[in-house]
Amino acid sequence: MDNGFFISIEGPDGAGKSTQIDLLKKHLKEKGYDVLETREPGGTPISEKIRQIILDKGNSEMASMTEALLYAASRAQLVAEVIKPALSQGKVVICDRYVDSSIAYQGYGRGLGESISVINDYAVDTCIPNLTLLFKLPPEIGSRRIDEKSKDRLESEKMKFHQDVYRGYLEIEKKFPDRVVGIDAAGSIEEIANRIADVVDGRLAKFEL
Repeated sequence: MDNGFFISIEGPDGAGKSTQIDLLKKHLKEKGYDVLETREPGGTPISEKIRQIILDKGNSEMASMTEALLYAASRAQLVAEVIKPALSQGKVVICDRYVDSSIAYQGYGRGLGESISVINDYAVDTCIPNLTLLFKLPPEIGSRRIDEKSKDRLESEKMKFHQDVYRGYLEIEKKFPDRVVGIDAAGSIEEIANRIADVVDGRLAKFEL
């Protein structure tokens, strides 16, 4: 990935990722880093169109594998069009969700298992985050933070689905301890931001951009 540094932000719905991404981006820019923020699914014109299909509550008949392949297609476009070029330019890329989301949501939540890793090996094209920040918050709490009327198709799933997703995230944390760092998302905004800054600054200090 040349000289860039890739950070993915993961966690269950309602964990407060968006607020912390804004604060992290500001923190890094103040330290002089060239930062690019993007999101999944989305981040390119093609990927945003796929996002609309995936999250549309009207698509309740969508098969689990269809969902998984759409996420992978969106990701493949984002990697090719945005992430890899930015990393080759030495930027710090912050992505709101990445491949771990598919493993948690479709692998564990939908029960598709290892097929998700196989599909996404092609989608990410060897582009793996240097650091993944996992926002840890029980889904029972996160769900209450989201207004019922604004929930998308996945956010509207039953609690059992979200519990399986969260279990998946905890398994990912155990499996990749060098890459994945757990962040207690139940603290105050300031506490969480300080913890994230400490982790990111520490990793970047060991990495030459």
